[in-house]
Amino acid sequence: MAITLTETAAARVKEFLANRGKGIGLRLGVRTTGCSGMAYVLEFADEVEPEDKVFESNGVKVIVDPKSLLYLDGTELDYGKEGLNEGFKFNNPNVKDTCGCGESFSV
Repeated sequence: MAITLTETAAARVKEFLANRGKGIGLRLGVRTTGCSGMAYVLEFADEVEPEDKVFESNGVKVIVDPKSLLYLDGTELDYGKEGLNEGFKFNNPNVKDTCGCGESFSV
């Protein structure tokens, strides 16, 4: 089981954490929502809960709760720009379908 960040995503997270002035890493998760069933949750982490799984990728700690890890295992987080939009992109091998707006997915 693993979650990875590209070098570009890791650099962006490090920049965000430095600007924020605190934080130990990035917390990834999923929540039930949207037309396809699930959506990604991306937050800065200030602490690790005892049940959390911690991965390190390109110098960034990625923290995931066990329930979310079932849906995120094998995911690579990237960061990029497309036209006027920029942001994180989840390359999740578990996704079977996404909604038209791209906000939610199903496994």
